Amino acid sequence: MKEERGRQKILVALRGEEVASRFDMAPEAWLGTYREGEGFTNEKTVVLPQASAENLCRLIVSEGVNTVVCGGIEQEYYDYLTWKKINVVDFVVGSLDEVKKRIASGTLKAGNILVKRAGESTDELSEE
Repeated sequence: MKEERGRQKILVALRGEEVASRFDMAPEAWLGTYREGEGFTNEKTVVLPQASAENLCRLIVSEGVNTVVCGGIEQEYYDYLTWKKINVVDFVVGSLDEVKKRIASGTLKAGNILVKRAGESTDELSEE
């Protein structure tokens, strides 16, 4: 994931405590800063006045975010964010806690399925 001197300002598009399945349908967003060796700081959850891709993009740019984690995202918003030099980690399924664990371990990538199935340990979560 993109880093600026070891610091990442991250936004996770949420529905409750889970990554929202669609970027444009996320009613809230988690924001935080991650610095290797120090962990997460400046964590906050922002409730959007209305779920929309435009509102999220505005928040991402105004907050100086450099990494976005989301579920599905329309190509035009993906292209806009990457044009703005923002790293987009899309098609992620799972809880905010699992996303944060993957960020901290440096193993979060697009397409991760971070949901435990019956009989599966957290070490066996999908790497796809």
